[in-house]
Amino acid sequence: VERATVWVDTVKRGPMVRQVRGLGTLVPVDEARRWVPASTQGRVEKIVMRPGVQVTPDTVVLELSDPNVQQALTDAEQALRAAEADYNSLKARLDAETLNQRAAAAIVRADYENARTEREMNEGLAKDGLVSNLILKQSVVRAESLGTRNSIETDRLKVTEASMRAQLQSSQANIDQRRSTYNLRRSQVEQLRVRAGMHGVLEQVPVEVGQQVQPGTNLVRVADPTRLKAELRIAETQARDLTIGQIASIDTRNGFIPGKVIRIDPAAVNGTVTVDVALEGALPRGARPDLSVDGTIELERLENVLFVGRPAFGQEQSTVGLFKLDAAGEATRAQVQLGRSSVNTIEVLSGLAEGDQVVLSDMSAWD
Repeated sequence: VERATVWVDTVKRGPMVRQVRGLGTLVPVDEARRWVPASTQGRVEKIVMRPGVQVTPDTVVLELSDPNVQQALTDAEQALRAAEADYNSLKARLDAETLNQRAAAAIVRADYENARTEREMNEGLAKDGLVSNLILKQSVVRAESLGTRNSIETDRLKVTEASMRAQLQSSQANIDQRRSTYNLRRSQVEQLRVRAGMHGVLEQVPVEVGQQVQPGTNLVRVADPTRLKAELRIAETQARDLTIGQIASIDTRNGFIPGKVIRIDPAAVNGTVTVDVALEGALPRGARPDLSVDGTIELERLENVLFVGRPAFGQEQSTVGLFKLDAAGEATRAQVQLGRSSVNTIEVLSGLAEGDQVVLSDMSAWD
């Protein structure tokens, strides 16, 4: 056998890193890609921006029109003005009633003070015999009567003021309701000018001028190209040891980005399991959404183990026949028990020693 036609590797002892590898793409993280839906029905009047341009939250992408929304805004504005006018009219009327009640209460209180002063004066004169008991009794009765009236008028004034506050609060609640409706209608009119809503790149505008859209229809998709994650597709036979938090490395063909596993799809599709990797390093130039990448995930680090390159045939936890070279260049078949595997290396449990050279390429032609 020509030595140059076979692949030979040397058995080593030391730390071995178990890895799995898969192809994938770069995609924006979940919160960095957003659809902007229609909040009301309308007709597309103008497409201001086309996909591929940089946008900010206030960038207008589409302009819609809907006469019903404009009419609803006008009706809401008129209802708000009518409610404010009713409030002002009610407040003026209640203020007048309160002032009249205060004036009546003030007159009664003045009469009561005069009657009380007269009673005190007659009581002093009666002690000296200068006033008859009849006049004294009349002044006492009048003072008590006016005292009762003063108390009633004071309570009536308090009730009037409380009633005034309650009526004004009810009228103010009506104004607040009308204002809320007006603000809603105004926001609906403003939303006819569809804005991007975030910093990023405009990805899609799946509508055309003249098209009628309903509430909830997706109008614009925006993504932030600087906030990406990698979606890797790992073969389902290699995905059993994957866990959240494992270290990963993403090859963009223009540099490597360190990362960490943040999600593992519970279901396999077409023989692969989708794994999301959060990127923790700076993006190299040319990194963009949907860029094809190659990812490697580190499963574990094995310390002080015997390992060799993965042979062409031979799965982990199996026994295979490998050709071992001696010093004279002869190849002799040896039964080798293999253990845990990685992308390019596999653990040797028995059958080989450190420093042995073995043929890893396909030798079935010499069986």
